[in-house]
Amino acid sequence: MSAAAELPRSETLLRVEGLRTWFPIRKGLFRKTVGHVRAVDGVDLEIRAGETLALVGESGCGKTTVGRSLLRLEEPTAGRIWFDGVDLARLSRAAMRPYRQEIQIVFQDPLASLDPRMRIRDAVAEGMETFGIGADAAERTERVAAALQRVQLDPRQMNRYPHEFSGGQRQRICIARALAVEPRLIVCDEATSALDVSIQAQILNLLHRLQDELGLTYLFITHDLGVVRYLADRVSVMYLGQIVEEGRTQRIFEDPRHPYTKALLDAVPSVDPARRSAHARLEGDVPSPSNPPPGCRFHTRCPVAFERCGREEPGRYAVADGHARCFLEDPASP
Repeated sequence: MSAAAELPRSETLLRVEGLRTWFPIRKGLFRKTVGHVRAVDGVDLEIRAGETLALVGESGCGKTTVGRSLLRLEEPTAGRIWFDGVDLARLSRAAMRPYRQEIQIVFQDPLASLDPRMRIRDAVAEGMETFGIGADAAERTERVAAALQRVQLDPRQMNRYPHEFSGGQRQRICIARALAVEPRLIVCDEATSALDVSIQAQILNLLHRLQDELGLTYLFITHDLGVVRYLADRVSVMYLGQIVEEGRTQRIFEDPRHPYTKALLDAVPSVDPARRSAHARLEGDVPSPSNPPPGCRFHTRCPVAFERCGREEPGRYAVADGHARCFLEDPASP
């Protein structure tokens, strides 16, 4: 661990600075690199211990790549990933190993996440064996039973296979598998989007209860703003590889500052027409992350864009309890 740079410990559990994860575009017989897909292109995040940060945006904006980069499932191209004072981006693969226990991930598709040939008992115990948790197989089986009970599944079913469970039950199993290694941070990557609405609510209630009981910290990646409002303490809005707005959940919903955030909120169905604001509607296609537009990345779809937006890239301007990447929030603007 001596090779890792360190920060003083604080209530901030995770801090991401300038994260970039680019994927090379290769062509020709010799697979020459001719460009890059800038999936994540300068992301800053901060998550305090015990809170939930929602990372939201349209499909393809880079949300999942952020989550995978935190665990180094995708190797970052640049940037820093401070976890409890240690920069994970600077660690060797061997030195990174203990932090894979402390940071777990729950994926969107629970069926694809589970080996169909592996009994549930073995799937949940797999991480414990990897990290040396439990003195022997008997103790690990006890821990598996406790993890299944914690997610409200019957431990007597641990000898069954994944196909014998419903989608909601399989996602509970994935959550139990994550909990079994006693993590501090769980990345939930669209963890409820593949489930029926009623099952989504059950899983969200479960996650909320587990956070209260265990003091867990969540990075919740989603495109569902209804989920965000229920679960998240703070929200980071992502567009084309960058965070365009960040702030507390209530403020984001009641007083969004970036035109993209306003457009996302306006797309949320409402049964009360009087509550629907005059927010901008999204038009046009999302630009390619391999060739993002100059200036503000949203200016090609923004209804309030002006000449400066296509020429300069906006900074992170302070707003209320967060920031927004929009020249409308620049104090120096006329």
